[in-house]
Amino acid sequence: MSKKKQLKNQTFDFDLVEKWLENYFLDPLTSYYDETQFPIDLYETEKEWIVEAILSEFEASEIKVYIERNKLMITASKYPPFMNKQKRVRSINFPFLVINQKVFATFTNGTLEVIISKIDRGVGKNRFITLP
Repeated sequence: MSKKKQLKNQTFDFDLVEKWLENYFLDPLTSYYDETQFPIDLYETEKEWIVEAILSEFEASEIKVYIERNKLMITASKYPPFMNKQKRVRSINFPFLVINQKVFATFTNGTLEVIISKIDRGVGKNRFITLP
């Protein structure tokens, strides 16, 4: 893909994203939620954002990934449903509309990866992301 096409499809304010990343990693609640819910990490490549969540206590069928406007929500619940104290939830508010980007997820060896494309456009609707 040409550099010109990549730049045309990208709708990110990179200064805003840089400030958002800095604030996210300096926020004390991030560490608190890593301890009380489940740890997550954010990675950036040239073509995508990668959210990695360590969910080794859960099976793929117990994990839900949902995107709503600029928010990514990850929910993991042990079954049977009456065991609510084993429910874990994390959400990340991005400085751009996640729904406008192509998003997919994988779950391997207890690690969930949610990939948000910087280049490819999504459907522009709130939606669940299906795990393979």
